[in-house]
Amino acid sequence: MEIQVDIWLRGNNHATTDVIAPVAREPRAWTEGDVAAVLIGMLRAIDRAKDPDASADRPVGLRGFSWIVNPFESGGVVIALEMTLGAVVAGPFDVAESVLTGMIQRVMDAERAAGATVH
Repeated sequence: MEIQVDIWLRGNNHATTDVIAPVAREPRAWTEGDVAAVLIGMLRAIDRAKDPDASADRPVGLRGFSWIVNPFESGGVVIALEMTLGAVVAGPFDVAESVLTGMIQRVMDAERAAGATVH
């Protein structure tokens, strides 16, 4: 599944749009593994926007950013991540806001419990 992401890098006056495809399933069928892959894809997209030569398989830790799931004006929800580097928004997705929020929270909690290394 192709997912549109809008990226804003701190210090720039414009946003850019990219497409990621980290999962095959539609949002209503996502697993927590799929949600983690989407979040990692979003983080890699903003990393590539800042540094186009960055390694595509560089390790990613799911910490050090704020996230929110918000309703989208024409339907569905979006995922927004914000960090010192800037912000990235993905979607819209056809899934209930509460369901996606719960899945992201469980993914983030599992990452924190695992004590993953942040790069």
